[in-house]
Amino acid sequence: MKKIGSVIPAIILLVFISVQSCKKEKNGSGETKTSTAGSRNSHNTGQNCMNCHKSGGSGEGVFTAAGSVYDSLQTGPYPNATIKFYTQPNGGGQVRATLSADALGNLYTTSTIDFSGGLYPAVSGTTGYTNYMSMAISSGACNSCHGSSAGKIWIK
Repeated sequence: MKKIGSVIPAIILLVFISVQSCKKEKNGSGETKTSTAGSRNSHNTGQNCMNCHKSGGSGEGVFTAAGSVYDSLQTGPYPNATIKFYTQPNGGGQVRATLSADALGNLYTTSTIDFSGGLYPAVSGTTGYTNYMSMAISSGACNSCHGSSAGKIWIK
């Protein structure tokens, strides 16, 4: 009987550890999520992704950068755009991160991006046109401003 008594606490401990691991993955602690061209895994185009995809949030993954890219009329999403984060304005300096918007126009990543010193985003479309942001950003929550207090992110 002593053997059974010592096995039950071990089983309970194993189940507890497994449940805790699932919770960590749901919040994005151990899994990298990054948008890719052609993918359709995103949702809520135009919304501030960071409202849910944050530590303790309901979204899967803690995003370090996320947003939506629109067509030049700003009426529909622009699929498969490329977004680069430069250390200097107008594509100058070093590129700290490069993301691809998915087929729904959304970009996101849980990978670490160093925003110290500010970064200057540049959005390029499949036509080769690039739209540069003239002000430095210190956060990757693109839709927290764009689409609400600032114009949408768009590309030709």
